[in-house]
Amino acid sequence: MADAGTTATTEQIPVRVLGGPTALFEYGGLRFLTDPTFDTPRDYPLPGGQLTKTAPSSATPAGLGRIDVVLLSHDEHPDNLDDSGRALLTDVPLTLTTPGGGQRLGAGAEGLADWESIDLDRADGGTVTVTGVPAVHGPGTREEVEPISGQVVGFVLTGQDLPTVYVSGDNASLDPVKEIAERFGPVDTAILFAGAPRIPVLFDGAPLVLDSAQAADAAKTLGARRVVPVHYDSWAHFTEGRTELVAAFTDAGLLDRLDLGDRG
Repeated sequence: MADAGTTATTEQIPVRVLGGPTALFEYGGLRFLTDPTFDTPRDYPLPGGQLTKTAPSSATPAGLGRIDVVLLSHDEHPDNLDDSGRALLTDVPLTLTTPGGGQRLGAGAEGLADWESIDLDRADGGTVTVTGVPAVHGPGTREEVEPISGQVVGFVLTGQDLPTVYVSGDNASLDPVKEIAERFGPVDTAILFAGAPRIPVLFDGAPLVLDSAQAADAAKTLGARRVVPVHYDSWAHFTEGRTELVAAFTDAGLLDRLDLGDRG
């Protein structure tokens, strides 16, 4: 459950969905950006194949204004951090990411292990607490998945008189979602990475991130008042999009919780 020092509110934070895994939101007076991807459509070679970006972001880094913190689920795949995103990191005071990513990215980056927290100062004198939470980037246990697809981190944001926000990162497992719900639920806003991305040479083509039905299950487990999906468009290996998300949340009786976000 939520920390005793955190008071849930009915406030809904504005979330601007920019395409792919990238979203911008303000929380406690700080401006957060998830997994920055701003390259124009192109192919990215990978061992055994390639990733293809099919649509541009709806914004440019220059048009975003001040970014205080980047929440980077992982730094090793171009559909979560591309060339333009890496360039943007140099202008952002703090990037929170995996422990390995914190070492690779260097100055300005800090890795968060599971359940490790960092307190960020708010302009009003309070703090925002960001906690790193588990994520599994593929089917199976972390021990099975991480040697192949790498380490990923999700994030939970809390603060006095602020809603609880969960950013899933590239997670394909409902097991960590249950752990997160036990510690922080109910969640006010869940920014869920979805899209059921598949790469034939990995895990026999099984989804590397939640599919639409799993996203609805995650929403129910978290007790989420609102779900803003990201990571379901703009890339060829994303196999489920808006239509599948709407259908899955409708089937689960949760369509009223689905918020496709302020796009643009």
